[in-house]
Amino acid sequence: MSGRTSRPRPKSREHVPVLLEEVREALALRRGDIVADVTLGLAGHAVPLLKAVGKRGRLVGLDLDPENLTQAQLELAATGLRFDLQHANFAGLPRALATLGIDGVDALVADLGVSSTQIDQAARGFSYLRPARLDMRMDPTRGRTAGALLDEITEANLATALRELGDEPDAAAIARIIAMARLSRPVDTTSRLVSLVCQAKGIPVPSRGWGRLHPAALTFQAVRMLVNREMENLAALLAFLPSCLRPGGRVAVISFHSGEDRLVKTSFKEGRSQGLYSKIAEDPVLPGDAEQEANPRSWSARMRWAVRSGVR
Repeated sequence: MSGRTSRPRPKSREHVPVLLEEVREALALRRGDIVADVTLGLAGHAVPLLKAVGKRGRLVGLDLDPENLTQAQLELAATGLRFDLQHANFAGLPRALATLGIDGVDALVADLGVSSTQIDQAARGFSYLRPARLDMRMDPTRGRTAGALLDEITEANLATALRELGDEPDAAAIARIIAMARLSRPVDTTSRLVSLVCQAKGIPVPSRGWGRLHPAALTFQAVRMLVNREMENLAALLAFLPSCLRPGGRVAVISFHSGEDRLVKTSFKEGRSQGLYSKIAEDPVLPGDAEQEANPRSWSARMRWAVRSGVR
């Protein structure tokens, strides 16, 4: 997909980009830059970034979700500026750039995790609040569902994933309950998974008023990350990222999980020690109180940035 001109578009679903001002500051975009948004979503970050690079600039957007690409196309087309969209995971960035004949980008943003619109669509199976089949695939056209994964994974591997990907304190108990429950019938709905998590924790399924963190939130996060191979794809992105940035190019990565943040932190530090990056964020950039109040889903966001060695 590519575009330059605007056209009528329906009102988009509400989407609030996380740490937008901080991303703009970190990327320090200039007119004529090429910027990549490798987790495009509904273009919440992409539209203001494209406007920042202007008529001589260009945006490359990647997303695994075909529906996101369709909506983002409409939002970006309304700017009248140049952009190209690719149906791909961010681990496919080098191929996407090669396809477009681009030898590198001046700036890149990656907003990891699931988008608000995916969570809000019950049928996608991402939400512990909405009854649905347990799917969780970011690209619903391929791959195994969360229900299929929970039917196949060993109890030990599930417990490890819940600990490492979800920071779930009751990982062993939850894995044991799921392994026992699937002997009688599959764990293939969001409601059943929530019920089993609460059973493992020895608490009733909450109807409301659970505070900031739902009892099943960490389990759902871990399972989603397994289904979509999020840690593996992030490791791939970080490995080839320096080769995709032009000299002096800047990158901002927003994560929502401690394991992701550690991976980004370690990669940037190693890159600096190897001379690949000239500057990196010493500490993560966090959303302020006002943003957390306006957008509660931002509370766990952590952004780290780095600057490619060389001069722009």
